[in-house]
Amino acid sequence: MKLIILKNNLKDGLIVAERGINESTNLPILKNVLLKTFNNKVQISATNLELGISKLVSGKIIEEGGLTVPFQTFYSIVNNINSDKINLETKNNNIIFKTDNYEAKLQGLSEDDYPIIPKIDSGDKLIEFDTEFFKTALGQVITSAQISEIRPEISGVLFDYQITTIKLVATDSFRLAEKTIYNTQYTSNIDKGFKVIIPLKTAQEILRVFDNNQTLKISRDENQILFKNNEVELISRVIDGTYPDYEQIIPKSFESELVVEKDHFVNALRLVSNFSGKVNDIRLKTQDTQKVLEVYSNNQFLGENNYLIPSKLSGNSFNDISFNWRYLLDGLKTVNSNNLIFALNGGNRPAILKSPEDKSYFYILMPIKF
Repeated sequence: MKLIILKNNLKDGLIVAERGINESTNLPILKNVLLKTFNNKVQISATNLELGISKLVSGKIIEEGGLTVPFQTFYSIVNNINSDKINLETKNNNIIFKTDNYEAKLQGLSEDDYPIIPKIDSGDKLIEFDTEFFKTALGQVITSAQISEIRPEISGVLFDYQITTIKLVATDSFRLAEKTIYNTQYTSNIDKGFKVIIPLKTAQEILRVFDNNQTLKISRDENQILFKNNEVELISRVIDGTYPDYEQIIPKSFESELVVEKDHFVNALRLVSNFSGKVNDIRLKTQDTQKVLEVYSNNQFLGENNYLIPSKLSGNSFNDISFNWRYLLDGLKTVNSNNLIFALNGGNRPAILKSPEDKSYFYILMPIKF
């Protein structure tokens, strides 16, 4: 392999591939990144055996070839040189790195020894999204997911393809978020519904590595799911298991329903949480006038505080319902509207946050039981 490449192109590719590097592995080659010429471009790839990621970057290819090199050392060299152009050449499993005033020879390992990054065998069956739209939808639910060794089936995001709609769902058993995407918001030639659980790390990488200016294409097979655009491919194993039947916990009616301004609620939580207890608890109650929501917390070592939010209450008033303020704040941030609906059924059943205008998203949160 012999090529000339711009520093910024090489650096951009390495930043993407870094997400697949596994520094804690006992398999040394997984600490390497694979450089390979491909269709007059340089493909930069990495895998941790659960997730594989690659990016195509432009370069002047003089001789075709490929080699794996230690990621951390190689990236440090690229990041710290001053030259705009870099000459790379491989000889006897070494990569020779040259600029106008710098030269290095770095030991690598043969590309033949590198684990094969799997391919999806789904023919031309694809779902296509505007990348920014899909990332926004995924971002609305991802905060509700959490790694669980006891219940691995909730350690990711459910992708429920129902042909005319797609539902993205995440839960950690204390809260749950669901986003419905309608078929006017994507294109697909897949005529059969399916459900897959995307691992949390994979979902996080989707938000990080895909630029908004290209179409995002999704395909799958029985055990894997692929996300790609013209430059980046991210392939991941899906989580084996059946996602919980979460629909049974979605409240159908409510005893109390508040309409509040989102920014007011966010400010209240950030202030009042300074006096919250060990379980991040804050307490909510309505005033007798039914036009004010009181957010309250106390701490035996610090004191107490409260914040009054103008609100409109329908249904019953309530007193002293406790929530984890961090979880409540996460939910507030994901509702995309200036005003929001906060509906409750007392202190022992799930509450819900949603937008009055957007019926495609909701966030469910359990109160804290003392």
